[in-house]
Amino acid sequence: MEEWIDQMQGFINTPEQLKDMINLNEQEEEALARLNTRWGATPYFASLMDRDDPDCPVRKQIIPSLKELENRYGMKDYLIFHENRAVESNRPDCIAQQYTDRVAFTVIDRCASYCRHCFRREMVVDRELKLRFDVEEGLKWIRQNREIRDVLVTGGDPFLLSDQRLEYLIAKLREIDHVKMIRFGTRTVINLPQRITPGLMKILGRYHRVPIWINTQCNHPKEITETTAKAVFDLLRCGINVGNQAVLLKGINDDVPTFRELHQKLLTVRIRPYYLFYCEAAPGIDHFRTPVEKGSQLIRDALQGHTTGLARPHHVIATNIGKIPLMPDHYITEKTDTEYRLKNYKGEETSLPNVV
Repeated sequence: MEEWIDQMQGFINTPEQLKDMINLNEQEEEALARLNTRWGATPYFASLMDRDDPDCPVRKQIIPSLKELENRYGMKDYLIFHENRAVESNRPDCIAQQYTDRVAFTVIDRCASYCRHCFRREMVVDRELKLRFDVEEGLKWIRQNREIRDVLVTGGDPFLLSDQRLEYLIAKLREIDHVKMIRFGTRTVINLPQRITPGLMKILGRYHRVPIWINTQCNHPKEITETTAKAVFDLLRCGINVGNQAVLLKGINDDVPTFRELHQKLLTVRIRPYYLFYCEAAPGIDHFRTPVEKGSQLIRDALQGHTTGLARPHHVIATNIGKIPLMPDHYITEKTDTEYRLKNYKGEETSLPNVV
C-alpha cells in the first residue's frame, strides 16, 4: 500500500485520536461535541500540532472552534453567490465561472485536512450545500464552450483521486483543442506530501502541448517541512511549478515576523508565493478575518525591502466577479506637474520626472 493511502486510512477525525496527539482544552472538547461539522487531518499534518498550545497555528486550522457559531460578517449561501450559481443555471454543478475564458472544475468534495477557514465550507466542511460532481458532465460542458482555454481542477482536493482517475481526467482535458492550460489546486503538497509518488509524477510529467500548473495553500512556516520540500522538488523534476495561495488569517499569520518567515521559507523549498487571499465572506469564519487593509500593510512592512521580490504575493479578494487586487500605492507620496516623490521602505525619499 502506498504511504499516502495509509495516511488517509489513518485519518485523524475523532476526539479519541486527537487525545493521543495533543492535550485538548475544555473549549476544544466542547466544540468537538457540539458542532455538527466535518473535520480532521492526516496523521502527518496533525503531527505538526503543538501538544499543549491551543494557539498553535496548525491546531487552529484543524480543530473546530465554538467561534464558528458566530456569524456577524459571513454571508448565507455564500458559495452560491461566489460561484454565480443563482444566475448561471445552465452550467453543471461541477463548473464554476467568474471569467469568460476560465473555469473551476470541481471533481471531489474530500480533503486531506478540513481547513476551518475554508471558503467552500458550506459544501466541503458543513455539507449543507449538496452539489453533483459529474466529471463526464463537466468535460462535456467544457468541450461545448470553446471560449474556455484554462481549467482549474479543484475540490475538495483533486489529488485525493486515484492515479487512474487523474490520468483519465488530464487526458480528456488535453483532448479538448481549445484548452491551453490545466491547473490543479491542491493542499496535499502541505498536508499530504506523500501523495507525490513516482506514479503521480509519471502522470503529471513529460512534455505536453497543454502544461500543468499546481498551486497549493501554506499559511504558516510551521507547515513547511523537509517532507514537503522533497515533494516540491519531485514535482519540479517532472516539469511542474508550484505556487502558493496563502489566506490571511487572524492569529495565525497576520503579524510581521510570521508573515516574513512564511514567505521567505516558501522560497527555500522552491514554492513561489503567488496570492495572499483576504479571508472570504463564508459563514462561520469571522474569527479568522482581518481588516481589509491588513494584507497590504504586511506586504509593505514585512516584505518590501526586507527580502527578495520573489517572496511578494499579490494581495487579492476573490469575489463573484473575479479576483480584485487590494494593494494601494504606499510609495508615491506626491505628484506634481514636473515630478513624482517616491518613498522606500526606510522612509527615504527620492524623485522621478513626470513624463507627459
